[in-house]
Amino acid sequence: MSSLPTNIHISTHPCLQAKLSQLRSASTSPRETRALVHEIASIIGVEAFATGLKVSTTGTDRTPLGAEYETKGINPADLALVPILRSGLGMVEALNALLPTAVPIYHLGLFREKITLQPVEYYNNLPFHRTDLSPASPALLSPTAETTNSAAATLAVLLDPIIATGATAEAAIQLLREWGVEKVIMLSVLASEEGVKRAAGVWEEGVEVWVGAVDENVNDKGMIVPGVGDIGDRLFVAIGK
Repeated sequence: MSSLPTNIHISTHPCLQAKLSQLRSASTSPRETRALVHEIASIIGVEAFATGLKVSTTGTDRTPLGAEYETKGINPADLALVPILRSGLGMVEALNALLPTAVPIYHLGLFREKITLQPVEYYNNLPFHRTDLSPASPALLSPTAETTNSAAATLAVLLDPIIATGATAEAAIQLLREWGVEKVIMLSVLASEEGVKRAAGVWEEGVEVWVGAVDENVNDKGMIVPGVGDIGDRLFVAIGK
């Protein structure tokens, strides 16, 4: 495998690697598949958040013994989880459980067109609130007024268990960048070498990609080899198109 960009991080956690080996097996049941994706997502999330988030002081409180202490929170506090439908849903609970407070969860619906393998957007519930940055004229009245999206999170945590060709990841990151985030942390269970490079390269200064492992090859159907099969079908006991 050739060298990877510095904004790509591959886990070396022994437990993750053992769980990924179990996930690869065709004999792993749907219930086991869901549990393994959840557990792997938890490990990757811990590793990514250890460097991607900072600690901030939020105030004071008292312990049961009456001693005062400083309360801590995370920075940035205005982050959002963004799973890519369908399979990204399998990672949401794990990442949500890691965070100290509830955060917004927005959804991006993207599927790969059968022939071209290019992403097609069919659902997007990222909120948009227009804010005028030009005091001279209201944004809605002046087409040249400088505006921003005040509803955008500072940090988007993008969830998709598989980065195969990288086209879907690339499209999702572009959508989040246009939405107005300052940074994207993408978490995946498994990626192809080609796909993870594509995802990491779409916005090099604004994206960090964390994956459990990287396989070298993608077949003519856009599936990672050896890979884990169609993880969406496996998670939801569905028959693919």
